[in-house]
Amino acid sequence: MVTLDGSSLTLESLGAIAFDRAPVALSPDAAARVRASRAVVDAHVARGTPVYGINTGFGALADVAIAPDQLSALQLNLLRSHAAGVGEPLSVPAVRALTALRANVLAKGYSGIRLETLRALLALLDAGVHPWVPARGSVGASGDLAPLAHLALVLVGEGAVLPAAPGAAPVPGAAALARAGLRPVALAPKEGLALINGTQASAAVLGLAVLGGARLARAADIAAALSIDALRGSIHPFEARLHAVRAVPGQAASAGNLWRLVEGSGINASHELCGKVQDAYALRCAPQVHGSAREALDFARRLVTIEANAATDNPMVFADAGEIVSGGNFHGAPVALAADTLAIGLAQLSTISERRVDRMLTSHVSDLPAFLTRTSGLSSGLMMAQVTAAALVSEIKTLAHPASADTIPTSAGREDHVSMSMGAALKAFRVLELARTVVAVEVLAGCQAIDLLAPLETSPPLARVHHAVRAVVPVLDEDRPPAPDIERIAALIENGDLERACEIDLA
Repeated sequence: MVTLDGSSLTLESLGAIAFDRAPVALSPDAAARVRASRAVVDAHVARGTPVYGINTGFGALADVAIAPDQLSALQLNLLRSHAAGVGEPLSVPAVRALTALRANVLAKGYSGIRLETLRALLALLDAGVHPWVPARGSVGASGDLAPLAHLALVLVGEGAVLPAAPGAAPVPGAAALARAGLRPVALAPKEGLALINGTQASAAVLGLAVLGGARLARAADIAAALSIDALRGSIHPFEARLHAVRAVPGQAASAGNLWRLVEGSGINASHELCGKVQDAYALRCAPQVHGSAREALDFARRLVTIEANAATDNPMVFADAGEIVSGGNFHGAPVALAADTLAIGLAQLSTISERRVDRMLTSHVSDLPAFLTRTSGLSSGLMMAQVTAAALVSEIKTLAHPASADTIPTSAGREDHVSMSMGAALKAFRVLELARTVVAVEVLAGCQAIDLLAPLETSPPLARVHHAVRAVVPVLDEDRPPAPDIERIAALIENGDLERACEIDLA
């Protein structure tokens, strides 16, 4: 059970909601804050004084007064008009994360929503009703309006819901609510705006990318250790004293992982006195590059965790003072910058990984059979697997261009500087998927190289990793399509089985 209180949601809890469908509850203190906040809205409605989003139009129409008998219609029209998203829908985990994040923001008690409406949002999670939320259409200010509008439409019995079966048509929102035994919500003043003003779509996608990126960073250390052992690289560049004098935490963590993964390798011991002075950067500088990616991950984690527990509405309701104040907390600049930083960090992991693959496949560099096949010429081995990795790395480099460096005016110039946080988050998640596949190619090549070095044996942790890979991908004795092998290893990385296989606690 994950209890939402508006201030203590972790990315791990968000992942449990998104992937494991952990049940969600609202804390009693949060419920009290929501009631107090709503009372302030009701008081302003009764007085009839102009307040943005309650009895005025939106955006560039903020100066248009709305009649008292039209205030509910105003909120419903807001959802309908702002549901302008296009393209493929967000995945079920992303929609669950989005829903949970929006509920957590509302639980802070600055939005002015009714408690029953917030509980109706939580009921969607518990019932497995996942709105169809198109991925594109948000510029990240005033928040992720279009994605959140598509989410909120289902609450009022409109919009569409993701089908249970992949590839099936979306289910009408009203029908999905009825099947789940849920009733549509009739919006009260400000509730439409309270449901859609904020950065929760981009924060949801980024949060899941950070979780996946952390797992990928550990897998990248495993992949590098396999490659370093297979290429008969030195373990000494990973000595703790080297990294202590630079004092970059991510670098030290990666170096520690590499040392423990390679330590005890018979392959490593076999070339201890070979006379080789230094390895190529792709081997020797793995901790520096991997560690920098870890620092980018930590930066993104810090900002998205803050955002997951932040009040991002406009206007904000301050129950203690009985006031409603307009501001700009909906602006997604922190999320955009975090997402771009994450994408660049993951690009570093993928580019150095592909270089290690190339070294293993190049016989005059590796002293291994060309393209890691004993019948080179007759067989092409893993030749095209490296080409695939190179293609993905090139795409990653393009995606790593910062979205946050761009802005474009919207809403008749009222919203004259926007964050592009949703585009940045979507790019970061795509980089994660591509980088995971690149690292999977390196694991594929590393395990094949370890086989070719027999009877020499790798370290115990890497031997266990090799065994886990061989349980789903057999040794390459003759040519076969490598695509299924790459996909299986990528799945081992994504679900954490690869890191669990080594049986040591990786940093």
